[in-house]
Amino acid sequence: MRAQKGLTRRLFFYALLAVISSILVSAVYAAVSSNTIIQSSGSIKAIGVSVYWDAASTNEVTAIDWSTLEAGSSENKTVYIKNTGNAAATLFLDTDNWNPSTASQYITLTWDYGGQSISPGAVVEVVLTLTISPDISGITDFSLDIIITSSG
Repeated sequence: MRAQKGLTRRLFFYALLAVISSILVSAVYAAVSSNTIIQSSGSIKAIGVSVYWDAASTNEVTAIDWSTLEAGSSENKTVYIKNTGNAAATLFLDTDNWNPSTASQYITLTWDYGGQSISPGAVVEVVLTLTISPDISGITDFSLDIIITSSG
């Protein structure tokens, strides 16, 4: 009888330990994980070039919907940039009109353009990458202007 009581106490103790462990694991997971969803969009301003969704230069890009992004994530968009000038040109990327203005502290826009000269009428494929910092907070929606210029 005494052995059975000891076994019952041990089983109760192990069951209680399992429940407490499960609660602690859930609490720790909740404390270290977060999920921030950010709505976004961006407009394109092209100076000396035209920007298209296709290499044939038939579907012009006027805005980019970056979809819904999470903290620590990034998204790529492939565009095709055509030199509409009459001389070889080099491209430059800039951003402006961040809304809210603090978004630029947590969100970056880069591209894979290598700086090569682009002949008049030529089209180059470029991947734009929008990256959200894992430290972003307080921003649930944002927008920006993407400015692509050429210089010959």
